[in-house]
Amino acid sequence: MVEYQPTSHRPIAQMFRRTGKGATNLCVRLGIPPDAISYLSIVAALTAALCFWKSGRHAWLLVIAPLFCYLRLWFNMLDGMVAAAARKVSARGEIVNDLPDRISDVIIFVGVAHSALMNPLIGYWTAIVSVFTAYVGLFGQAIGGRREFGGIMSKPWRMVALSLGAWAMFVFRYCQAGLHDFGRLTILDWTCLVIIAGCLQTIIVRLKRIVTALQDGAR
Repeated sequence: MVEYQPTSHRPIAQMFRRTGKGATNLCVRLGIPPDAISYLSIVAALTAALCFWKSGRHAWLLVIAPLFCYLRLWFNMLDGMVAAAARKVSARGEIVNDLPDRISDVIIFVGVAHSALMNPLIGYWTAIVSVFTAYVGLFGQAIGGRREFGGIMSKPWRMVALSLGAWAMFVFRYCQAGLHDFGRLTILDWTCLVIIAGCLQTIIVRLKRIVTALQDGAR
């Protein structure tokens, strides 16, 4: 039986990858399945969303919530590392690895939308565009090519942008500067608008690369 080989690998910074080496070895030794780690990423995202949801009343949660967003990313990385180390890479595993990511995107931004610190509609549009960005990247793989990860607002950078916005909001709240409106929009409103704009750029970049690959393949 030929061992399954994924056609695409998400680029991960070596510094970030090194943080998971010890945990990977431990998971393999204890027989912890990669799927369980994938599901833990949803738990981390749900915790982040709950923190964002309550941050309107408890501003200190704006500091905590992004940490769970990063924990979500760490679990997203760890499940693939464990699958590779335990030789459990499979087509089914790619589905289990990707679906929790999309659920996590929606959960987190819905939590942000209902924080009472921004316009909920902007938060919901951020969730929608984030999911669409990820699935545009999958189009290349769906037509037999490779998955596209290009663009300025991939999953990790969405979390980075959100964390910076949340921490900036906390600073202004802590300094009793209110929501610090900029043109009737709060810091979190502008943060989500930046994410949406970045996602649109990312969608365009990925679609162009996929179309180019199709044209090259047709020659």
